[in-house]
Amino acid sequence: MDKRETVTVFRQRMTDLIERTGLSRSRFAASAGLDRSTLSQLLSESNVRLPRAETIARIAARHSVSIDWLLGLSQEDLVATDIVPQLVIEPGAAIPADERLARWQDEARGYKTRYVPATLPDQLKTDEVIAYETGKLGEMAAVAWQDIARMRMSQLDQPASDIEVCSPRQAVLDFAAGCSIWRDLKPEARSRQLEHMRDKLSDDYPSYRWFLFDGRERFSAPYTVFGPKRAAIYVGDMYFVFNSTEHIRTLTGHFDNLIRHAVVQPHEAADFVASLLEDKP
Repeated sequence: MDKRETVTVFRQRMTDLIERTGLSRSRFAASAGLDRSTLSQLLSESNVRLPRAETIARIAARHSVSIDWLLGLSQEDLVATDIVPQLVIEPGAAIPADERLARWQDEARGYKTRYVPATLPDQLKTDEVIAYETGKLGEMAAVAWQDIARMRMSQLDQPASDIEVCSPRQAVLDFAAGCSIWRDLKPEARSRQLEHMRDKLSDDYPSYRWFLFDGRERFSAPYTVFGPKRAAIYVGDMYFVFNSTEHIRTLTGHFDNLIRHAVVQPHEAADFVASLLEDKP
């Protein structure tokens, strides 16, 4: 983040903080050890400078917010974020405590969600496929994952939803052919899943956009970027959760790179899935 952008974010977050406190600008300035004219200058759109470090620290301390948040380096405004790592490991990713995903999604409401699924996109799965995928798990874990998948499905019905998904094209081909993990899923169930995907992709475009890249050229671990709020990488039974602006931007850049190399574009996705149905015996 360059200096000008940092100044802009600082100004926006100072404005938010003043509104949150309910103080007048004069009283807020006094609480931070500033005079009214200095505060007005900091909040002016023509201002291109940050205050001194001790002033920023004093504002953060007086109002219990994070210095990193004030400067746009973190999306967490709690003061604790200045003393905890920017990476948080969230264990137990296959238990009902994964209401975390619902909470993170809710916190990102109104922002674009970017998602690289581990298998098929949750938003497009049938109940048969969800049951098949969770069939080898314990009952509690299976119910938790079913709830997660249905929560993701509900995203499509939310107003102003904006979801981008990237997957390797070969993952869809493997599903259609019944290869790899899908070998024991009945052909009829796979056909119903493809029909469901075709219809959902047609109905929900352009608010839901599925990009398919060539898995021989690009690779990605499963992860989700919840707007500017956080990013979570799924590594099996745990999430690596990032809330720093730079980490979120890096993962967003990785996602953008997958999009640039997509061999099937979102407006082509429904027809691509339909072609797999036509090829099935």
